[in-house]
Amino acid sequence: MSNADDYKNSQLYRVRHSTAHVMAQAMLERFPEALIAIGPPIEDGFYYDFDLPRPVTDEDLQWVENRMREIIREGHDFSEKEVTPDEARAFFAGQKYKIELINDLVAGRVDDMGNEIAQPASKITFWTQATFTDLCRGPHVKNTREINPDAVSITFKPPAGAYWRGDENREQLTRIYGTAWETAEQLEEYLHLLEEAKRRDHRVIGEKLGLFTISPLVGKGLPLWKPYGAMMRDTLERWLRQTQLDNGYLPVVTPHIGKLDLYKTSGHYPYYKDSQYAPIQVDEEEFLLKPMNCPHHVMIYKSEMRSYRDLPLRLAEFGTVYRYEQSGELTGLTRVRGFTVDDAHLFVTPGQLLDEFKDVVRLIQMIFNSLGLTDFRARVGTRDPESEKYVGDPAQWEQATQAIIQACEDLGLRYTVEAGEAAFYGPKLDFMVRDVLKREWQLGTVQVDYNLPERFELEYVAEDNSRPRPIMIHRAPFGSLERFMGILIEHFAGAFPVWLAPVQAVIIPIADRHVEPAEAVAAQLRARGLRVEVDKGKSRMQAKIREHRDRQVPYMLILGDRDVENGTVSVRLRTDEDLGALPLADFIEMAASLVESHSLELR
Repeated sequence: MSNADDYKNSQLYRVRHSTAHVMAQAMLERFPEALIAIGPPIEDGFYYDFDLPRPVTDEDLQWVENRMREIIREGHDFSEKEVTPDEARAFFAGQKYKIELINDLVAGRVDDMGNEIAQPASKITFWTQATFTDLCRGPHVKNTREINPDAVSITFKPPAGAYWRGDENREQLTRIYGTAWETAEQLEEYLHLLEEAKRRDHRVIGEKLGLFTISPLVGKGLPLWKPYGAMMRDTLERWLRQTQLDNGYLPVVTPHIGKLDLYKTSGHYPYYKDSQYAPIQVDEEEFLLKPMNCPHHVMIYKSEMRSYRDLPLRLAEFGTVYRYEQSGELTGLTRVRGFTVDDAHLFVTPGQLLDEFKDVVRLIQMIFNSLGLTDFRARVGTRDPESEKYVGDPAQWEQATQAIIQACEDLGLRYTVEAGEAAFYGPKLDFMVRDVLKREWQLGTVQVDYNLPERFELEYVAEDNSRPRPIMIHRAPFGSLERFMGILIEHFAGAFPVWLAPVQAVIIPIADRHVEPAEAVAAQLRARGLRVEVDKGKSRMQAKIREHRDRQVPYMLILGDRDVENGTVSVRLRTDEDLGALPLADFIEMAASLVESHSLELR
């Protein structure tokens, strides 16, 4: 059973689901004319979508939260009732979103939370507490007194907008988030993390540190990297590129578009047609903005005959791809329309599959450890036997799945097996990483694929001169580089490790006569590969220290008469720790060794 299944079967899930209904009751008391949509529990709480007669205010939310606690203390039972579709329509007359859901339930298009299903409903389930009734399958607690009123809160961030049914051409609703926990202490800790998340918001920090910007004229979801952000990004890329070269990967480069027939052959089109941009007509041929790199790498493999002696063949690229995302779902760097994938595709023989897969996992573990992302679990994504989206031979799917599980066992990984999380062409291993705010992100992924070699008729010459198909391993340790950068900005709150910081040291000359010696010091640091600036501004020294501390520069090197005379620099860390005067050679050796070892420390 997966973590998600454990949660859905838990008492906490029932508490949150029930508290969502309590919030909806209080909202309808505050806004009697409101139309209600859906209100599911989520990983850390719940939400409800409303069509409101006016914008909601902080005063409204405070009133609703107080009323929720009153409803909970009143001790209302949750009761379940089945009704006919006509009875349901009569009950929700005037509630257009509920009427639409009822009609889709009867037609077998969606369930009560708007998820796609195939089984038409002949009965509609209601759940009621006090004065509030909603379409719902449950589960709920038996009575509101099972909810701790001191562990319930509306999360006081500005209410989010949400398109009805996720369609940007439909009505925009007001989404109100809330949360519920077992104890007041747990709630307090969670609310603290929410405030910390605001402080760490990568969009705010990215603007403050000059890392990236998004221009309306360029387009939503298309970030522009400023020099400091580009330095960070380039540092990450060069580090992984060298690591890959050291591990036998070969670099390749592929174009940003490809013929539509390429993606039809691979099966990506039309499987993911809704997330791809419309084809581009060029002369008499149709092209597509590249939605993924793997078909291009397949064609590089197929460009020449391969022998078993050539395998494994490991092709790697930082390839930019383009996916359509609705405007309302775009979020800074974590949800964009154009992004770069640290993609690699390994072509292996059956006998090489397990060892190569384990080597890929070890590489991903090394990357995470180097960045302090040590809290993670592995998720084995398998096919959903009820779904028709998967392609390929079931026997090969089973072989691939067992190879992934065997690799997890051999490496001692903590893992879960979750049906329905596979790619359409094969099972995969995803790395679910928790950051310092205890949020879980899907980052690195490794996939086993028998399907694309079959679709493209790939071959290699075996030792017995037969022509078997290779097996493909798809691999991306960072996933989307943009999303990974957003996660790192928030994880470190802009205080990046020395090796990753855009500017690693700033030299602050005390007086104008110290500017020329400061430039000489900077030249020595740059000669050792350090990124350094000289602050020649007219501000006072303490103001400069505050400015660069706010910029999260790891080292501020203050240079005065005594330092020039003695060949030292006075070192101040961004943490405000004063290391005093150090011989310049000693500082350079310390900083350079921390950079070269990818250390997370400042000294």
